[in-house]
Amino acid sequence: MADSAYWNPKNETMPRADLERLQLRKLRQLAEWAYVNSPFHRSRWDAVGFHPASLTTLDDLRRMPFMTREEWMASIAELPLFGDLPATAAENAIRYHLTSGTSGRTPIRVLDGMKDWEWIAEMWCYGLWAFGVRPEDVVYIAFGYGQFIGFWGLHYACEKIGALVIPGGAQTTEARVKMIMDMGATTVASTPTYALRLWQQAAEMGIDLAKDSKVNKLILSGEPAGSIPAVKRQLEEAWGAKCGDTAGMTEVGTIMIFECDKQPGGTHIIEDHYIEEVIDPASGEPVGYGELGERVVTSFGRGFIPVLRYRTKDMVVRVPHTTCSCGRTGDLYDGGIRGRWDDMKLIRGTNVYPRAVEAIVREYDAIDEFQIYIWHSDLRDEITIKVELKPGREAEWPALSEELTRALAQAHENLRFLVEQMEPGALPRFELKAKRLVDARPVAAYHQ
Repeated sequence: MADSAYWNPKNETMPRADLERLQLRKLRQLAEWAYVNSPFHRSRWDAVGFHPASLTTLDDLRRMPFMTREEWMASIAELPLFGDLPATAAENAIRYHLTSGTSGRTPIRVLDGMKDWEWIAEMWCYGLWAFGVRPEDVVYIAFGYGQFIGFWGLHYACEKIGALVIPGGAQTTEARVKMIMDMGATTVASTPTYALRLWQQAAEMGIDLAKDSKVNKLILSGEPAGSIPAVKRQLEEAWGAKCGDTAGMTEVGTIMIFECDKQPGGTHIIEDHYIEEVIDPASGEPVGYGELGERVVTSFGRGFIPVLRYRTKDMVVRVPHTTCSCGRTGDLYDGGIRGRWDDMKLIRGTNVYPRAVEAIVREYDAIDEFQIYIWHSDLRDEITIKVELKPGREAEWPALSEELTRALAQAHENLRFLVEQMEPGALPRFELKAKRLVDARPVAAYHQ
């Protein structure tokens, strides 16, 4: 293993034809398991006349109805606490987790059995090993270790690899920086936002992470910013380390995609453990390579809660595996997860996506933190970008504000963005997923 570039060499380099045969076999097994053991799936499939026996090719997956978060939540509301999706009794679980509850939504509650949890760590091993984590590494995990699943799987994957794991729960940012330095951490795992915050805190402490720390790898997850070039560039310069993006979901329990050490500008799909479809979010029909669409995931590894054809609302662009030179045969998502379709805001007839705004804002090195603030004036909707500058960069504001206003308008059909300078420390900081969008319109949901 130590001499291999792959955690699972056989599967990660498997010819596409063999990979598809493996997917079909796993799909049949999962569908049969779900039909027999999960009332949620059986009732939905019976209602539309679908049966697992009809899965004779991968194309037959399209006969299966989509699974949605709304259906899952309705099941939980009708049958608390877990609905009728679990395929075995709750008494068989060893883990309990919640979604992060973003956008004020009710969290999804999930359970895992022992076999599920082994698989969850295994998926993280694929991604960590691909980005260069090895037994000799010291991995600091800047994570709160609560019920949000977050980096739990990464923690156990690092142990499985044999690396020294330093859990960073219940610590201030200052204490975390100190421990990264004291323990000689070589790898730090966090959200992109919190990696920036750690660097800011280190600078306030007189520490130059790029020169003074041993960190050479940042493992990012939890936000689309991990694949935004401007964000990665800032982080790599600040830390003197390579940044690798990953993405996971509480609904499947672990990561589905990861960036390898070739940093191809996208993330590899772990196709021997998932079937990932990309569809037109309006029609539900598949879209081809290079087209923006919505991720639909079928996960083979978690038997406790079978997830088949789950509509994620994630925005992705799928590209062939040959896009990367690493030799893996799983396809990639160019630019990782590009945001969420349900994050889009309509401002005076123009679609505004938070990731697109962040990609522009982060091009300006003088900006320390920002917030997207949407509000309604007497006559129309308005959008303001609230900005904090880094200490000592205040003199750049007149030119920066003019350039930023122009760049935002050019990228959004000449929509006029207001740009406001904030006092240092006025905007919130985040440890987990950043929530930089504030929609203060009277009926915000109407404008989505």
